[in-house]
Amino acid sequence: VGSEMCKETELKEFRNSKKLSQKDIAIQIGVSPSYYYKVESGYQTPSYEFLLKFKKKFPNVSVDKIFF
Repeated sequence: VGSEMCKETELKEFRNSKKLSQKDIAIQIGVSPSYYYKVESGYQTPSYEFLLKFKKKFPNVSVDKIFF
């Protein structure tokens, strides 16, 4: 078993730690729920704008740890 978690899991665990639904966190970040779902599911690479919005909403969270 590898120790490296897939990045989708990191984002999902972060969201769950905040007790937010995908729709709720998408609204807080300022993106559409469908776009957020695609990022969390690994179907979409987060855009630079998404990362900026995420960091603005959650300034104390390491974007590198969650997304890279």
